This record gives sequence, C-alpha cells and structure tokens, in this order.
Amino acid sequence: MMQDIGGRSIAQLSVLLQSGALDPRALTEWTLGRVRDHADQAIFTVVTPERAMREAEASHMRFSSGRPLGLLDGIPVAWKDLFAIKGLSTTAGSIVLKNDPAAIEDAAVVAALANAGMVSVGRVNMSEFAFSGLGLNPHYGTPRNPCSKDVGRIPGGSSSGSGVAVATGLVPVSIGTDTGGSIRIPAALNGIVGYKATRGRYSMRGVFPLAKSLDSLGPLCRTVEDAVWVDAAMRGLPASEVRRGSLEGLSIVVPTDVVFDGAEEGVVFAFEEALSRLERAGARVRRQAFPAFKRIFEITAAHGPLVTAEAYALHRLRLEGADAASMDRRVVSRARLGEKIALSDYIAILEARDRLVAEVSTLVGPSEIIAYPTVAHVAPPTVPLEADDALFVETNGRTLRNTLIGNFLDWCGVSLPCGTGEAGMPVGLLLSALPHHDTHLLSVALAAEDVVRVD
Repeated sequence: MMQDIGGRSIAQLSVLLQSGALDPRALTEWTLGRVRDHADQAIFTVVTPERAMREAEASHMRFSSGRPLGLLDGIPVAWKDLFAIKGLSTTAGSIVLKNDPAAIEDAAVVAALANAGMVSVGRVNMSEFAFSGLGLNPHYGTPRNPCSKDVGRIPGGSSSGSGVAVATGLVPVSIGTDTGGSIRIPAALNGIVGYKATRGRYSMRGVFPLAKSLDSLGPLCRTVEDAVWVDAAMRGLPASEVRRGSLEGLSIVVPTDVVFDGAEEGVVFAFEEALSRLERAGARVRRQAFPAFKRIFEITAAHGPLVTAEAYALHRLRLEGADAASMDRRVVSRARLGEKIALSDYIAILEARDRLVAEVSTLVGPSEIIAYPTVAHVAPPTVPLEADDALFVETNGRTLRNTLIGNFLDWCGVSLPCGTGEAGMPVGLLLSALPHHDTHLLSVALAAEDVVRVD
C-alpha cells in the first residue's frame, strides 16, 4: 500500500487512516523517507523527524483507543519557512536569520493544526523574505517544477517549496502565505489547488511578515475539499460550515481590464475552455470592465508599491547594515526602492486603496465570483532568470500582476488547475470573491473543481 499513497489527497489518506488500513506512524515514516531520498533537496529547508514521529505516535494511540481527533488526525503537513515552530529559528528563506533565537512556541495556526492531529514534518523553501513571485532562492536552492518535461522551470513563489512539495506528492498539504500571489502562483504553475483566505481569517501570531496590510495565509493542496478541511482546522473549528454549492445560475464575472494583457495563447485557450465548461454546467458568464484594476497600477507608478513600502520599513536596518551582503541581491534591490516612498505616498496609497475597494464592491454582487487566469503565462525556464536580473524583474512583475489585484482589493481566491499551455505546463484558473466571502467562494470552488479540471 505504501507504494500507492504518493500524491493522494488528504481525504483519500484520511479514509485509509480512519478505516485502519493505514497507520499514522507508517504514513509519517514513509513521508520522512520520501523527503530524505527525494532527488530535489531544495524543497525542504528543515525536516523535523523527532516531532513528526512524536505526533504520529500520539495519533496512533488515539486511533488505537478509538478516539481520533477528526478527519485530519495523522495527516502530514509542511510549513512555509515563515511559521514559528517551537524549538526552531524562523529563517524566512534567508541565511541572515539562521542564528536567531529558536521559537518558544508554535505559531497559532501551527498549534491549531497540531490540535487537529496533523503531523508537522518540516518547513519548506521559499523566496527570501517572501519578496518574489518566482520562487528562486540562492541560499537553499530553487525547487524544480515537477511538471516540466523539457527544461528546468520555476516553481513560482514565494511559497515555492509548498507548491512543489504537494505537486511531487511528498505531502498532501503545505501551508503558505500570500501577499501578492504567493499561494495562488505556485499552485497555478505546479498544477495544484491554492486557497488564499481573506486577510485576517486566521491568526497571524507567530508568522514572519512581509507587508501586514496585505499578508494572508492559506493551504496549497490537491483538492478544494482538502482546502476546506484545513481551513476549518486553522480556525480551530471541529468541522467546516462550507457545503458544496451549485453552478446552476451562478454569476461569473470576467474582467476585461489588465488581466489578459500579454497573456500567452495557451493560457487564454485553457481558461476559455474551462469557462465554457462552467457555462455548460449552468453558470452564467458576463464580461465586465474594472477600471480600478488600471488604477491600482497607476497608483503604484505614482506613489510606489504598498508591499515595497512596508517591506522596506520591516527590513530597513538589514538593508542598511552588513546583512544586506548576505541577502539575495534581487530582494535587496527591490526592497531598497521602499526608501523612496515618502510617508505622504504611503498614506495616499492606503486612501486610494479604500476608495478602490469600495468602488469594486459596487460592480460585483455579493454572490458573484470573479474569474480570470491566475498567471498570464506558464512557468518559464529558471536558468535565464538566474542569469539576467532585468529579465528577473520584468518576469516577476508579469507573474505577480493578476494575483496582486486580489491582495490590493482584499479579496479571497482559489486557484484551480484548468488545463495546460506551452510545453504542456499547467494553467491556473483563479476564482475570487469579495472580502470575507470565503465560505461562498469555497462552496463554489467545490462545485467548480470537477468541471474546471482537465486530467
């Protein structure tokens, strides 16, 4: 059986565990062995075998006594290197934090999933300080996109290790963060599901920040059902209130501004084919102009990016000191741009953001879903991006463009695999909803997944 569990969803593994066909200890040992022996050693930055086996043993004892904690009991989980794990330093994909004091307690969501019986097997790689949508890391290596059959391609970032760990079947779920697309981008580029919750849905205690006015959390996993289960546990709930919705009569809004600009032909084709399948399943599609999308980028050009302003404030001392020499040069260069963003610019950005959030809320009904390609291109080759900083900057901007709109407007979003584009690489379809409409979004995503996905 152990040969057949790679790549299974949380729900599939849970059936085996709950039925007694699979023991949590065996699953954990298998997972740790796969991680240890995997050809790509850039996926995990830290493996926690002692903790994992301790938690697996506790899960085994609960199952033996007929008292499992729930459907997630015994399920392995990996964490992006931003979440505090007791006894470990939080390094945020960087080497400048490696000597920081170890965390004295788990991050709140780490503790929440432990309380649900999940088994933490380690932390996974990421763009340094979460400040890139491409997933390259010069310190710990860049995880390889497992979907590529021609050349090495990027995993997407910043939750690069999370996306690859799930896509390769090492773990069924990894928890990431999303400030400008860092969950949805690697989900799309690796052909898996990524759910970015509305900012504030989960506790941020113990999570290393990038830009607190934009940071959000969520799972990267194999199915929407998995995301629903984990979402409930991250909020400390014994079960989810989300129920599968209906596509019949669902109104889907497709923006006509920005998100298709320069999109690859294969991406547009896969998206439109998925949209047609949703229509045949009963959904109604309308095309809608969103002038606010262009305004976001005009505001950024005039005042600077909100993420850069807050990232610079967070890292200013590092950028001005000796640590900068040990950081990714591309992260340093981008973060230092924040020095030019004045307080008046920052306030102007926040005021404009409030106006645009209000404006967009008048264009979209509370039960409507916004849909467009998660990323306008498939995962590009890695080597040219490592060699050419100008290409890196340009590609990073293109990669983040579609997803950062949702962060700026405080939307929640789910990226679903919907087909393939150039070189047979995955394409993601992004379903988004207005702030705090997560339950409705997940309900729709549950219904849409089987229609959207193409195996």
